[in-house]
Order: sequence, then structure tokens, then C-alpha cells
Amino acid sequence: MRTSILAALALIGVAAAGPQPAAATSETFPPAADAHAVIQRMVDLNPSLQSYRARVHVDVRMTSFPFFAPKLDGTSYYRRPDTYEVVFDRVPNYAKGFEKLFNDIGDPLAWEKDQNIAIDGVRTIDGRPTIVLRLTKKIHSTILDHTLAYVDGASYALTRMEWYYSSGGKISMTQQYGKQGSYWVPTSQHATIDIPHVHAVADAQYGSYQTNVAVDVIAPSAP
Repeated sequence: MRTSILAALALIGVAAAGPQPAAATSETFPPAADAHAVIQRMVDLNPSLQSYRARVHVDVRMTSFPFFAPKLDGTSYYRRPDTYEVVFDRVPNYAKGFEKLFNDIGDPLAWEKDQNIAIDGVRTIDGRPTIVLRLTKKIHSTILDHTLAYVDGASYALTRMEWYYSSGGKISMTQQYGKQGSYWVPTSQHATIDIPHVHAVADAQYGSYQTNVAVDVIAPSAP
């Protein structure tokens, strides 16, 4: 049971560095030719953003037994080109070590290191064209079947991710953006976890961002 909870909690905090310019149009961002080009557009929207750090608060609520409701506080770090990490101040014993699973999944460039990525089509979501990327592990996983990343077709912002498990489970995450200085950055996330034996929701809120600051690898503190 606790192993399943550990995996589920780890995926809650997935965040992307992609911005969401409110005034972006399809004419401003012409269609990308392939999945790599889509990812490059996602990164290039904040071309002068080299790094950031921001405080983050996550409320988790289990909707199935054992009905845990941990509240987590930590710091989100990003450093170009492909370093993203969330480090929590204190982690309950049953979730000790799960923050390691955040590494390399918060930045689109990091996806290409261990995932095969292809365009899975274009859908209309909330009236906007949305590019769907399909991610599969280069080294076959017996747990995770595939991941879908939803990218706004006009702004090239990551708006949603869905993880599909071989067990039939699914984790979904949506995120919203705001402007901090001249950069578009994630401000909040909502996750729904629906996997065997674990059902939960989580909401993350990000505080003020410090941009283009020194960012080093941070070791998590002891519980």
C-alpha cells in the first residue's frame, strides 16, 4: 500500500517550465514539424530565462483509505537547459525519498533523455487547438505504459499531462500560468490520482519566483 502511495505522491508535483502567453496566436507560433520541434518551441518561449526558484505548497487529500491528507512545503528549482527539481522541507516517513522521482520530468528537454516522443495528433480542447505528445520509455517499463502531454497549439505551453499505467490506473495533472516579471511560469497545478488502491487529489500553489539566480543541486532535509 505504501509503495503505491509513494509513487502516486511523487507524480503530483510534476511541473513544466513552459509559459502560456495570453496573447499568443497560431500566426505567432507556426506549426511545428515534429515532436522535437514542439519541445524546442516550449523551451524557447522564455529564451532569456536561465534559472528560477520558487516556494511551493501542496495539499494532498486521499479520497480512499487510509485517507492521508499531508500538506507539503518546498522549493521548485529550474536551471537551463534540462534541470528541474522540487525539494520539500519535510516529508512524512511513508513518503520518504519520493522527491527523487521529480528529477528530469519537469522540463521538456529532459523528457528526450529517456523517452521516445511522437506527435499523437491535434485535438480541440476548450476551443483551442492542442498538440498531443505521446511519451514511452526507451527502456521498457512494466509499470508505466505511456504518458500524454498536451501542448497549447498557439502558445506551446504545457497545459496537461496524463500518465497511463499497465495496471489500468491513471494520473492526470493540469496547470495554470502567470507572469512574473517578463516570464510566464507555473502558478498552480491540480492532480487527480486514480490507480488501484489509491485515489487522491492534490493542489499545488507556487509563490513568487526568483529568476536568473544561482541554482545548485539541493539535498532534501531530514524529516
